[in-house]
Amino acid sequence: MTKLSVNINKVATLRNSRGGIVPNVVQVAIDCERFGADGITIHPRPDERHITRQDVYDLRPIIKTEFNIEGFPSREFVDMVISVKPHQVTLVPDTIEQLTSNAGWDTKKHCDFLSEILDEFKAVGIRTSIFVSTEKEAIEYAAKAGADRVELYTEPYALKYVKNPERAVQPFVDAAKLTRSLGMGLNAGHDLDLNNLNYLYNNIPWLDEVSIGHALISNALYLGLEKTIQEYKKCLSE
Repeated sequence: MTKLSVNINKVATLRNSRGGIVPNVVQVAIDCERFGADGITIHPRPDERHITRQDVYDLRPIIKTEFNIEGFPSREFVDMVISVKPHQVTLVPDTIEQLTSNAGWDTKKHCDFLSEILDEFKAVGIRTSIFVSTEKEAIEYAAKAGADRVELYTEPYALKYVKNPERAVQPFVDAAKLTRSLGMGLNAGHDLDLNNLNYLYNNIPWLDEVSIGHALISNALYLGLEKTIQEYKKCLSE
């Protein structure tokens, strides 16, 4: 079964726009799990524009499903993740000023760097995932670096899906098959929504996990959080 991990960054963004604790990210995480989410994803950034360091430590003891922390592996990030010990860490190549993750790693160029970081996480029992494109070399070098999983960057799929779903999904199917042949697990994320998620799932039913934030939280404004999570779960079961 493909798990649904809800990224709650947008909740923190809304909170930070006014200061204070409303909406409360801890309570939202609890509610997401209660409504059927299989995990919670956060992406703390150095400028703390959404998830803060304090959020990371506040969330860890209350999450009962799976906790996934995304981020660029700066020394500060690595030390924080090791101290918190989430179930999974997802490494992204974001610069400090990036608005959102918009590319996968050049895993060949950064193979040695990634391998050293992955070893640190593995030493304390944290499952590792690397954010990559569908390029064959990117996936192969993720395996060489020692990643437990890769997370496919799905914005290209989402953009092309509207005009030609079959053509949009094919590179991801090929990448998923390669990932499986190399013995790694498979995650996916970025711009997945209620329109395109089910088609991706039907073509790659062995996906381990999808991480969805922006679209899911936006849908919740209209449908409510509980109904929205149920609708996303349906996309991963039909």
